[in-house]
Amino acid sequence: MKSNCWEHKKCGREPGGFKANQLGVCPASLEKKVDKINNGKNGGRSCWAVAGTLCGGVVQGTFSMKLENCINCDFYQLVYKEEKGSVNYKTTREIIQVLNKKLP
Repeated sequence: MKSNCWEHKKCGREPGGFKANQLGVCPASLEKKVDKINNGKNGGRSCWAVAGTLCGGVVQGTFSMKLENCINCDFYQLVYKEEKGSVNYKTTREIIQVLNKKLP
């Protein structure tokens, strides 16, 4: 089974996670617009495109603000390696388009 970012990073910021009360729940774990993208739960395998994620204890902000950190992230590279070439693979541009769509 492919891991979500909170499982891979063991950050404990998923709902019910060991650090959720202390640091808050990570926006990637709650972002339902991108559920199942790149075989993840909510934003679990597209976290680099979700605004406001906390990596290394620091709020990363928008994708453009965190681009360099995310491209060098071992989890981003793992997802790319695992999903690239898959029929269901979504690029960062496609993920951002989904995130920017208004829900009905």
